[in-house]
Amino acid sequence: QVQLVESGGGLVQAGRSLRLSCAASGSIVSINAMGWYRQAPGKQRELVAGIFSDGSTNVADSVKGRFTIARDTAKNTVYLQMNSLKPEDTAVYYCNAHMIIMTNYTYLEVWGQGTLVTVSS
Repeated sequence: QVQLVESGGGLVQAGRSLRLSCAASGSIVSINAMGWYRQAPGKQRELVAGIFSDGSTNVADSVKGRFTIARDTAKNTVYLQMNSLKPEDTAVYYCNAHMIIMTNYTYLEVWGQGTLVTVSS
């Protein structure tokens, strides 16, 4: 059993900051990539930021310069530091991970349950 547990969402005023955390647990051999997606009401889920096993990152243009993704490999945890938040950042944020698990060394893509971020103007 593998799972991603997210934390850190909430209500914040525009211009303030929040940090999201996502911890992976279970029978994990290795994690190739972790990232954050978001889905606003009535919109499709979109990639916010991703980080790969070599430390390289991919950040969406809409949040570049405001959001930073980081990873603690030893803890199988990924963080999303969100600064200068805007009302349009309001969405449910989902953690995502691509990993190899111990069961037959199977490749697995896992999603978290989502955490709501609401930015008030």
